Amino acid sequence: MRRKKGLLAIAAAAALVPWLAGCEQHSASEKYYLVSANIKLPYWQQAADGFNDAAKVVGVKSEMVGPNSFNPQDEVTEFRTAVSRKPAGILVSVTDPKLLQPEIDAAIAAGIPVITMDADAPDSKRLFFIGTNNLQAGRLGAQTLVQKLGGKGNVVFFTMPGQTNMDERLKGYMDVVSTKPGIKVVEVVDIHGDSRQAFDKTEAYMAKTGADKIDAFVCLEASAGKDVAAAVKRGSGKGVTIIAMDTDTDTLKLVEDGTIAATIAQKPYTMGYYGLRQLADIKTEKTPQLGGNYQADPTSPYPVFVDTGTSIVDKTNVEQYLASQK
Repeated sequence: MRRKKGLLAIAAAAALVPWLAGCEQHSASEKYYLVSANIKLPYWQQAADGFNDAAKVVGVKSEMVGPNSFNPQDEVTEFRTAVSRKPAGILVSVTDPKLLQPEIDAAIAAGIPVITMDADAPDSKRLFFIGTNNLQAGRLGAQTLVQKLGGKGNVVFFTMPGQTNMDERLKGYMDVVSTKPGIKVVEVVDIHGDSRQAFDKTEAYMAKTGADKIDAFVCLEASAGKDVAAAVKRGSGKGVTIIAMDTDTDTLKLVEDGTIAATIAQKPYTMGYYGLRQLADIKTEKTPQLGGNYQADPTSPYPVFVDTGTSIVDKTNVEQYLASQK
C-alpha cells in the first residue's frame, strides 16, 4: 500500500513538472495592458475583471487604460503610452480602425504582441481577434425582433457607425429584416458614443402617432438600452418593443420588468480572461511569430477569430443572469 502511495506521489509530481516549468517562464515584472474607451461602463469593468483574474493566475501584472468617454483619439494616445512602456502584450478594443491600425502595426513591428477584442481592426497586423460573432449576434437579435413585432412595424436603430462590431451587428439585423416587407427601418441613429442622444431621439419619436409611430427601438451598443427604456416609459410607450445589448444589472432589471423585451448577452469577462492568457502564452514562445498574414497562412500558429459566444436574454431566463451577477 505504501509503495502504491509512493508511486502516486511520484506520478503527481511528474505531472506538475511541465506546469511549474511553464510558470517559471513568467516574471512578476511582466505587464500586460487592456486598452479601450468608455472604461467605466459595466461591460468594460467585467472585461477588466477577467483580464486581471487571468493575470493573477499566471502571476503577472495587468492594467486597463483608456478614456472614460467614447473618444477614439484619446484611446490612440493611451495605446501609444502603453506601447512606450514596452509591455509583454496588449489587448485592445478598437474604436476606430483607421486611427488604431497604424498604431497596432507599429507595436507589432516593435515586437509587442497585440490581440484585438470586442471590436476588431481586421486589416491591421494584430495576431487575432477575440470576441462576439457580431454578424450572428445581429441575426439573433433580428429573429427576436421579428417575433415580437409579428413581422410588421417601424423600427429605429441606435449605433456608432465605423466601429466594426456594431457595423456587423447592423448588417446581421438587416440580413433578416430585409426579408420582411412588413418591417420598415425608419432611421439608423449615430449616437456618437453618448447614450443621452438615444434618449433625446427616442423621446422625439415617442411623440409620433399613426403611420409614423415607432414600434421598436434596437440598441446595438451597451449604454443606450437604459436611456431608450427611460424615454419609452416617460412617453407611456405601451406595446413598444426594445431590443438591447449586453447584460449590465440595470438592463437586466428592465428585461425582468418587461420594459426591455430582450437583450443580447456577450461575454466580456471571457474576452478579457482569454485575451491575457493568450498573450502570456505567446510571451513564453522563444520566437513568437509577429506581423505575418495569418489569415492566408495555413500553418499559422494563431487563429483568425475566437468566438466567445452570444445568447438572447428575455423574461424566460433573465433570473439566471441576475443570479450569476450576484
